[in-house]
Amino acid sequence: MERLTHGFPPLVRTHSTILILGSFPSVKSRESAFFYMHPQNKFWRILTDVYGDDFVGADIDAKTALLFKHGLALYDVVEACAIHGSGDASIRNVVPSDLEKIMAGTGIRKIVINGAKAWQLFQKYDAAYLAIAVPLPSTSPANAAMPYDTLLERWKQALSID
Repeated sequence: MERLTHGFPPLVRTHSTILILGSFPSVKSRESAFFYMHPQNKFWRILTDVYGDDFVGADIDAKTALLFKHGLALYDVVEACAIHGSGDASIRNVVPSDLEKIMAGTGIRKIVINGAKAWQLFQKYDAAYLAIAVPLPSTSPANAAMPYDTLLERWKQALSID
């Protein structure tokens, strides 16, 4: 099992209002040094359907611009860990991300947690932020059993700012 660090920085700006946290980047994301780059991950399709902008067809710079346009910030609960491939179940020896530092000076009012493993780790390492956190079903291809419409509806509700 390989010990890895995240490899790329949080995407966050002062005007960010929602922070979306995954667990740890997949192999494809680590290779691209960007979030949710596995072609079967539904993350960019979800954002396209929620906001009406083409996140799916956008390159990394355009994805980043669209995220910031909608006040979204991205990172992961885990800064470093031992992991086998992309498997969340194999994550061991976790060094958590510094959420206080990531959120400092921003307008983040909600944290959306992408997937069960991210939620489990968030509860363990970031309990101070539970009051503003929303756990969601994973957009990962490993969550193939959930119908897309159900996944989309859950994400649409969570991405609204009250």
